[in-house]
Amino acid sequence: MSNFDLSVRFFLQLAFILGVCRAVGLLAQRAGQSQVVSEMIAGVLMGPSLLGILLPGVHGYMFPRESMPIIFSMSQVGLSLYMFLVGLEFNVELIVARARSAVAVSLAGIIVPFSLGAGLALALFGRPELFSSRTTPLEAVLFTGASMSITAFPMLARIIFERGLSGTSLGTLALAAGSLDDAAAWCILAVVLASFSGNAAFAVTAIGGGVVYAGAVLIAGRPLLRRLGTIVEHEGRMSSGMLTFVLMLVMLGSWFTDSIRIYAVFGAFIMGVAMPRGRFAAELEQRLEPLVTTFLLPLFFVYSGLNTRIGLLNSLAMWVLTLGVLVLATAGKGVACFAAARLSGEPRREALAIGTLMNSRGLMELIILNIGLERGVIEPALFTIMVMMAIVTTLMATPVFEWVYRRGETVMADAA
Repeated sequence: MSNFDLSVRFFLQLAFILGVCRAVGLLAQRAGQSQVVSEMIAGVLMGPSLLGILLPGVHGYMFPRESMPIIFSMSQVGLSLYMFLVGLEFNVELIVARARSAVAVSLAGIIVPFSLGAGLALALFGRPELFSSRTTPLEAVLFTGASMSITAFPMLARIIFERGLSGTSLGTLALAAGSLDDAAAWCILAVVLASFSGNAAFAVTAIGGGVVYAGAVLIAGRPLLRRLGTIVEHEGRMSSGMLTFVLMLVMLGSWFTDSIRIYAVFGAFIMGVAMPRGRFAAELEQRLEPLVTTFLLPLFFVYSGLNTRIGLLNSLAMWVLTLGVLVLATAGKGVACFAAARLSGEPRREALAIGTLMNSRGLMELIILNIGLERGVIEPALFTIMVMMAIVTTLMATPVFEWVYRRGETVMADAA
């Protein structure tokens, strides 16, 4: 296809993607599910797992192979901006406020699922349909462990906010534990990506460059960025010029961490953490979030869906493996975090809620899996298995959390 044809087709793709995501989103909303869940499912529906089977001609026309690099590039822009917004909401003070319980829950949510994932990787290593031939046992262990340990921190934060629990004991603990959990998982992933290059110099550049970047932005850059916050507070609004400057910084951060072979989202997230809070952060969220979440981010879900091929799970053994991964993921994350919260002295109801929220993988899991598939660490079959696990654990989060909380409120009302 010519560049002109690809350009024309791209606008039709965008309309199709947004329409399907909106339709699935309305159905998911009626079922009490979040927008993230609906877009995860919509991405799979538009891929070869459903549309490619039912209407192969439509699928081939809507998503020709030549258009994939365009969808990928646009999705990375949306993903970087979204992770910047996640960093903008990251509150270090939450960790300090509930340090003891947060560390206990976070450690349980990392160590147990990581250990289970590591054991799973060792048991499955050597199967060419799951791991790339270039992947070493250590890389397989680290990647699988990290992917089993991740938490859907943005979704967790959204549920806490929507329920009005942001300033409560439960909300503070869940957000603190979730943020620590994801920070550890991303660090493990950075080590995997650095080592997968097969070149020690690349590994040193990636890890060392990431540490230097984080230090420069958070230590040296944050005080300078505070001046931007002061200007916005004084003027009462953010100018177009300042918004352009902030977006330029996000893109530079994404470029730097991508160029040192970590990943673009690292740079965007760290840049978000360094930004001033207050009116400055509120202005950024107000301007960026609608465009990012409703227009750009669905492209990432579609790109993930186009790489998800449920048809690869073509035997009873593969479906048993998928179920096993789901059970291990839920036991390692949800049950372990529940137990850690109880041992830290949290009430049973709050411990159940924390375990439920921590067990959700959501968008963060898809990011890790796409990185692994793109860099050649895993194969499409394992990618599909892990996507199925991510969708199911994310589907479980909202209804189980609501059930735990409604049940708790009913019990307290009866007692009164």
